[in-house]
Amino acid sequence: MAVDRDHVLRTAAALLTRKSTATMDEVARAAGISRATLHRQFAGRDALVRALESLGIDECEAALDAARLDDGPAADAVRRLVREIEPAAGLIAFLYTENQLFEGDERNDGWARIDDRIAALFRRGQEAGAFRIDLTPAWLTEALYGLLAACAWAVAEGRVAPKDFTHMTVELLLGGALRHSASPGEES
Repeated sequence: MAVDRDHVLRTAAALLTRKSTATMDEVARAAGISRATLHRQFAGRDALVRALESLGIDECEAALDAARLDDGPAADAVRRLVREIEPAAGLIAFLYTENQLFEGDERNDGWARIDDRIAALFRRGQEAGAFRIDLTPAWLTEALYGLLAACAWAVAEGRVAPKDFTHMTVELLLGGALRHSASPGEES
């Protein structure tokens, strides 16, 4: 019987999103295959994580394409991007914490492509006067990743309703936590 690699990857992604310390035995069990079969597909955890990285990059690039980042106001494009990337947010949250992916010379060029596209969106918003210019596009890109991961974890833990994912992420990113019109007696 042939092993459905995509099924194994998606099962591993779902498990590792919930439990980043899951063992290869647990991944195999969740995928409904033996440890030996999993090992034939992925020589070890590092190989599995690298395959998940490729899946994550593919999903991010598909979300970037679907979000039409160059269409309309930049803030609307950010909203579309968060909405499109939401299904992959759990996987992104897992990958975001995998230091091995971002150390040394083996960094996947896919992340640089994604970073460049997102930073260009923030730069476009700054040039149009919609986004703050005291925050670099690179920082806004990192902030977006952090918020996507945080909201994915909060949804998984039941602290944020799934239907609120896009709103919570976008509004904090674009609006910040600072209250802009303070009532009398409140700090501004």
